Amino acid sequence: MASIDNLLVSLFVDEVVGGIIVTVPPGHVGCIYSIFSGVLQNVWHPGMHIKIPIIHRVKLFNAQLIEYTVSKDVLLKDNKEIMGDEVINAVTADNRFVAVEATVLIKLDTERLPEIWQNIGENFVSKVVRPVTRSRIRKVLTNHTLSKALSTDRSMIEDEVRQELRDSLSPHGLFVDDFYLSSLTPLEGNPIEAAQIKAEVLEPEMPKSADEIRSHRVISQQE
Repeated sequence: MASIDNLLVSLFVDEVVGGIIVTVPPGHVGCIYSIFSGVLQNVWHPGMHIKIPIIHRVKLFNAQLIEYTVSKDVLLKDNKEIMGDEVINAVTADNRFVAVEATVLIKLDTERLPEIWQNIGENFVSKVVRPVTRSRIRKVLTNHTLSKALSTDRSMIEDEVRQELRDSLSPHGLFVDDFYLSSLTPLEGNPIEAAQIKAEVLEPEMPKSADEIRSHRVISQQE
């Protein structure tokens, strides 16, 4: 298995600086920012291009199919923009806790990169990809019991999450090629507490992990 650094590449590559000639490497595209006009609408594809020094700033974006990996090997404290997430805690239809590991294959809509850069910026993973992936996985699992999720419903869950991600990420300029469940691990937990967390986790303004939800509830009760 490849190292985690090789799997979780950044969606955004460092800015190209200096000089007049900019070379866009294979698998990438370039967007141009003008100090007078803002983000320009044209996109540079692989090859050699000429920019105006001082006036133009060029940003390279990875245009390849990228793995977004949800795994216990991912540590967000090291890099919030890493292409991945820590294990996602979810609750099933029968109020059972489950830890989810998965992989999403995604690709940028290169023709919409100026719009993406202009409206969302470079922190695309933490602003859009990660919260959407967490919420859609949790939403789908609330419709399946633990026993079926571990057996007959596995492929159905993958299909449902895949479609949910496509519907949610497409408007933001991301193509979702596929979604795979790596593992579903049952966790110990109180069924009543699980039911409360399942209801809360569907609220967009609430914390998303089981520990965050418990902490939020304790603080609210103290207030």
